[in-house]
Amino acid sequence: MQITVRKSIIAILLFASVATGLSGSLFAQQITLTLDDALSMALKNNRSLKISSMDINIAEAAVDEAFGNALPSVDVAANFATLLEKPKTPFPDFASMLNNSTYGVLFQEGILPYDESKLLPMETALQSFAQKNNFESSVKVTQILFNSAVFTGIGASEIYLDLAKESYKSSQSKTVLDVKKAFYGAILTRELSEIMHESLENAQENLSNVKALYEQGLASEYEYLQVEVQVENLKPRVKELENSFETAKNMLKVLIGISQDQEVTIKGDLEFNKFNNPGKSELIARCLKSNLDLNTLKIKKKVDEALVTIDRSDYWPTIAAFGEYAYNGSADDYDFATYSSSTIGVSLSLNLFKGGSNTSKVQQSLIALKQTDLQISETEDYLASNMKSQLDDLIKVESQIEALNRNVKLAEKTYDLAQIRYKEGTGTQLEIKNADMELRVARSNRMQAIHDYMVALAELDDLLGTQQK
Repeated sequence: MQITVRKSIIAILLFASVATGLSGSLFAQQITLTLDDALSMALKNNRSLKISSMDINIAEAAVDEAFGNALPSVDVAANFATLLEKPKTPFPDFASMLNNSTYGVLFQEGILPYDESKLLPMETALQSFAQKNNFESSVKVTQILFNSAVFTGIGASEIYLDLAKESYKSSQSKTVLDVKKAFYGAILTRELSEIMHESLENAQENLSNVKALYEQGLASEYEYLQVEVQVENLKPRVKELENSFETAKNMLKVLIGISQDQEVTIKGDLEFNKFNNPGKSELIARCLKSNLDLNTLKIKKKVDEALVTIDRSDYWPTIAAFGEYAYNGSADDYDFATYSSSTIGVSLSLNLFKGGSNTSKVQQSLIALKQTDLQISETEDYLASNMKSQLDDLIKVESQIEALNRNVKLAEKTYDLAQIRYKEGTGTQLEIKNADMELRVARSNRMQAIHDYMVALAELDDLLGTQQK
């Protein structure tokens, strides 16, 4: 009876766990993602962005550390020691000294007649002046009055914090750009997949029409087989684009920081909104003023300048005020004889020579500063060139989109005419096949051009430092 009950309980538990797992997999909530949703989730969950934000925390801790170096330092020390064997030192023999002093007085006062045999030789003997048990304790307070490295380090740490914040802004902009690219890429593959689906449906509809004509003897077997081959050739391409769409969604999941098992629906369209172009000169000037990567390098230059000053501070002295209180005691047993002492003062230390290492450190810092200057100059040239290229591409794609819109309308009209001609007996299946392919290519090219235009606008925002959600 007990075995039967135990088996029943185990079966219920297994059923419950299986049911829970099935409910989790079968009824997992599907989320719909707009571009704004994807960007919000990425700014919250993106792992690279989280790593970048930790640099700000490190920089804030560095600021606290720099301020801490300028505050008073309090050190407490204590120790207790027992001498297993007392140390000894050579010292004049006290017994000989006392003997000779006593007889010397007696001889001098005439109390005893002088007798040199009474005097002992003056030799040294090992004697101990230490007690067995000793303890020492002290409290020392030190306050830096002047140290160039300490005071310069405070300013440098605050500049480093600004650098971390600017770098985080740049990482945010890059994350937004990556998410936009992934989102637009997912929409593009979805649209291309829908275009291919529509082409397949058109081919299947055409196959049905040709089959009916073939069965009535109004179309040849060759025509029927030709259309059937066309349908079968389109099916793998439809599946390929469906897989590409799933891959694009998975890449987007990585960027926004959600599980690969989460089902998502992409909501949005590729829309052509013409960019209001103020001119190359104006945009280049804006870019050189507000580009986040360039601003990061400019702040890095300030950090490098501060590091040069810190390295040069080794040539300057360090002045510090200090105060110390000590409490000590010693005894052969544990009945300590104790005493205390206190000291205040000012110390000065200055390195006069360290093998030229200070000069080498300064040289390294100056080289790093020059490297940053070159990086800034190179980045400015790159940004100016990239801005010109981006604007040329935008203008080119704008004209292409207008032409592609007209081409799609022509391709749609051509496809409709090809179908009408075939139904009237004046056209061929080859015309329909070519018209369908041209329509598919025209729609795909238009969607690709709009996608490229939207990506170019996102890249332009990143260059201008105006990447927005």
